[in-house]
Amino acid sequence: MTAVTACAKTEGKGQQPRLRADALRNRERIVAAARETMVEFGPEVPLDEIARRAGVGNATLYRHFADRPELIHHVTLAVMSRTADRAESALAEESDAFQALRRFVHAAVEERIGALCPLLSDGVDRDHPDLVAARDRLEAAVEAVMGAARASGQLRTDIAVGDLMVALTQLTRPLPGSSCTNFDQFVHRHLQLFLDGLQAPARSELPGVAATLDDLRRRS
Repeated sequence: MTAVTACAKTEGKGQQPRLRADALRNRERIVAAARETMVEFGPEVPLDEIARRAGVGNATLYRHFADRPELIHHVTLAVMSRTADRAESALAEESDAFQALRRFVHAAVEERIGALCPLLSDGVDRDHPDLVAARDRLEAAVEAVMGAARASGQLRTDIAVGDLMVALTQLTRPLPGSSCTNFDQFVHRHLQLFLDGLQAPARSELPGVAATLDDLRRRS
């Protein structure tokens, strides 16, 4: 089950009937298009541009999402859930712990994890139970990957999940409105350099303290 499929069963605070297959596909297209355009242009991207990218009419978008905050809420859930899926898969399928971390970091790029920070700062209720649960699952999944790499002696010990997620966000989000083509090829190169810097033994002492996702939420 995809994150959007799971979200489709809940609209606002009440339970809704299961969506028809065609309606569910439209909803998934809208969330995917919103994720892409919000990464490119920021959370204030016009909703008609999201509808155009999704290949649906404006009326279809509003049938699924009453307003921008509701759409942002579900995009955030989808990004968190899909990213957690990728972390869990990497850990389960890779025999080398640091290779699992590498795989997850590059996979997170494909899930547009760079969209999260601007979305979470745009008036979303970060204490909504669905978002709290998604955040907890994501943090646990990423910590499991990092913990395995740390236990193997391959990952430096002075970083935590928050450090990794901030770096991913900064390295994967192009400038709003950027027309830079083939951006992902540069992202993967820079991520590889970053990952090399995570390996133990550490070559320098980091300033400050390691950060969890909860630390990031409190500081924002």
